[in-house]
Amino acid sequence: MPLKKKNVARLDSNYMQQYDAYIERQKRKKQRLIRRLVLFSIATAIVLGSLATYHFNQRALHQEKEEQYEQLQNEMAVLEQEEKNLKEEINLLSDEEYVLEIARTNYFFSKEGELIFNIPDDKPSY
Repeated sequence: MPLKKKNVARLDSNYMQQYDAYIERQKRKKQRLIRRLVLFSIATAIVLGSLATYHFNQRALHQEKEEQYEQLQNEMAVLEQEEKNLKEEINLLSDEEYVLEIARTNYFFSKEGELIFNIPDDKPSY
């Protein structure tokens, strides 16, 4: 059953003009509200996007700095150990007997009447 078109005449009364003005104001209010909400949503999305980008950049920078800190800590530990070894060597080099022992081993200096035989460390080829 098809719907019948209603033929209702519109009265041009003062009340109808006020009602039309009211409806028009309501439409504009609704349109302004929608515009404000869209603008607010866009602004919020931009702010949240930039905050998220900043956060991830800071996390990457922090991770990089932590790795660099760890690497420098390891390097410092190695250098401290080297410093400790060098100080120990300085103390040993102040001992005359140690210096003589190094000279005898590395540079083949001998005591009086002592013979030094140089034996190669290589294994024989036969």
